[in-house]
Amino acid sequence: MLKNFKKYMFEYVDMSEEEWDIKADLFKSIFFKKGEIISRMDDVHDRIYFINRGVARAYTIDGDGKDYTWSIYFNDENAHMVNLFMIDYDSFINKSPSRLEFEALEECHFIYLTYEDIEFLHVQTSKMLLFSKRMSDLAYCYLHHRVIDTQSKSAKERFEEFMQTTPHLLEKVPQYHIASFLGITPIHLSRLKKELGVVNSHIKL
Repeated sequence: MLKNFKKYMFEYVDMSEEEWDIKADLFKSIFFKKGEIISRMDDVHDRIYFINRGVARAYTIDGDGKDYTWSIYFNDENAHMVNLFMIDYDSFINKSPSRLEFEALEECHFIYLTYEDIEFLHVQTSKMLLFSKRMSDLAYCYLHHRVIDTQSKSAKERFEEFMQTTPHLLEKVPQYHIASFLGITPIHLSRLKKELGVVNSHIKL
């Protein structure tokens, strides 16, 4: 159950098996069905989820009830820190109501730690503190680049980058969620796919 998470964690911190054993008993496992809401807006986040299997997304909802995809989470060879760890950092750190809602786009299996578990591990071993810092650093860098890209890159450039890094998501995620994630309309996304010769019969329209 913890094989994927352990492998990933060991890539970022030099940790002994004894140090890992301190943590292992605290990790919990949870499953969500396709379409199930994992966490709702206004919930206070007290867990960090590591996605072991499946695809999920975070989104926000405006006053008219329209939702906008904030991020997409998955675990495969194309994933990195911000794709693997599902959390509303603002809510988690400040213990404030979340402005995001999280949903399983496929059947998902998560490993998670609670806020209290993480605080305990920070005291028990400096390696967990180092890993947590690395997580937050990479999350900030991701947000930094994404905001700048949204402001400075064209829709075509953003879609081209999406196709270079995560083309397989076109088969897994509904087109309107991808369009929302890229900050464009589904019609605009369809035009870009046609312009760039992107053909996939499995795309969910």
